[in-house]
Amino acid sequence: MSGRTARRRVLRITLPGDGRPGGSAPRADFLAGEEPLGIRVDGAALTMTMRTPGDDLELAAGFLVSEAVIRSPADIAEIKLCDGTSCGHADHDGMGNIADVTLAAGVTVTPGARRNFLTTSACGICGKTGIEDICVLPHAPLAADPACFAPEMLATLPDRLRDAQRVFSRTGGLHAAGLFTAGGELIAIREDVGRHNAVDKVVGWALLEDRLPLAGCVLLVSGRASFELVQKAVLAGIPLLAAVSAPSSLAVDLAEEAGLTLVGFLRGPSMNVYTGAHRLPA
Repeated sequence: MSGRTARRRVLRITLPGDGRPGGSAPRADFLAGEEPLGIRVDGAALTMTMRTPGDDLELAAGFLVSEAVIRSPADIAEIKLCDGTSCGHADHDGMGNIADVTLAAGVTVTPGARRNFLTTSACGICGKTGIEDICVLPHAPLAADPACFAPEMLATLPDRLRDAQRVFSRTGGLHAAGLFTAGGELIAIREDVGRHNAVDKVVGWALLEDRLPLAGCVLLVSGRASFELVQKAVLAGIPLLAAVSAPSSLAVDLAEEAGLTLVGFLRGPSMNVYTGAHRLPA
């Protein structure tokens, strides 16, 4: 496995204008790493996802939470990182690393959770066979979470998230997911080329730390709020999901149904509250 970044040579071209001369020159540049990770459960391939290397066990654990396979650390008997041969299998064609998960007795994977092909860094639900496989309902309604969040606090979070993105500052090519308390304290941040991977890493961290459900917390994502990110937040027990960009219509529908507060276009002093406005008292 290589690192979170890769160094490459590029040709930097500058056009003339505003009193500056034009020209070109070679220079070094840092790119966000992207490699495949296979997730295997009880000896059988579950999926393969394209991700930024690092926090891979958290990614695998969070993915299993978002698929409603596991709910607590007790549902995992063992989780380890290996390659196909060292795990004694070669069912991922030797690509990348393998997160090998052994479930506790009585915990099983539903047929709909297994993917038919590679999951890209842009798609967290690729390979699902039907809409009934995509929609996984929450274990408990989020409407019961009494947490409230000050809009003034929410407005400060995007800058705090950006300041904590160490790899983004070097590459400019990563999404981030940050978990905050209701008072605005940053609890955890993870970066990845995929929005859904960054969220899975945060949720996986919380699972392995035995902190699920994440009642009273805010999840902030650096891109848009898609259906899959809403579902991941709901299954992790997070009452408020905020995004710096727009939500989709299906994301808003699911948030409304689950009792999730969904905030979009969180930029500077303004934001759009699509669902659950009662958690943001004026």
